[in-house]
Amino acid sequence: MSWFRRRTEPVPPPAHLPNPAEAADAFWRRWSDLLPTVSAALGDGEPHRVENELCELVAAVHPDLHFSLERGHRAIYALVVSGQEDPRLRPYTDAWRAAAPPEDMIWEYHDSVPPVPDPTGVTVNLGARRVRLADVRVVAQVDDGLVDVAVFHPLFAELDDAQRRTMTFLPLDVTLGERLAGERLGRVETATAEPEGTISLLELRELVRGLGGDSS
Repeated sequence: MSWFRRRTEPVPPPAHLPNPAEAADAFWRRWSDLLPTVSAALGDGEPHRVENELCELVAAVHPDLHFSLERGHRAIYALVVSGQEDPRLRPYTDAWRAAAPPEDMIWEYHDSVPPVPDPTGVTVNLGARRVRLADVRVVAQVDDGLVDVAVFHPLFAELDDAQRRTMTFLPLDVTLGERLAGERLGRVETATAEPEGTISLLELRELVRGLGGDSS
């Protein structure tokens, strides 16, 4: 998985936000032009070559959107553009998804992070570090239909604050899917030392889906 957030430096807010439909149409026109470059970078195993261009492309739709390039479920690659369940951004992600080209054998498109079949097989690249989600451990407590969680990884001590935050929320999103995580998770904390009574990400998925949420 190649996961990109917004640039680390703040993106200056535009003087006025674009119309969602117009911004989506502009995105897909530019995506079509950039696609050969993106495909070449992914084929060479060097997605960082197109990170800046894609950051600018997504920020032009709305500066608060995040995106990722992932392995697809139905195609080889997946492009995910997400508002992280922020209702302010839903018109932009809705318009972006509605204007997307038809999926094919190479690309599929998602407007929220979908669950991966086996999150324990995912490795996230954070700079020079490769962080295995198989090593993530979670403490989960059900409270009035919501699940409060604390997330631990053995490499947390070696990560900076922004990286720890990413590695707290990203495993939950890829395990549950961003929408189910938004519906069913309550308080989310980062554990700097491994707590007692932890479970795996797959056990967390079973627990949350057992509460009656969407099992997709």
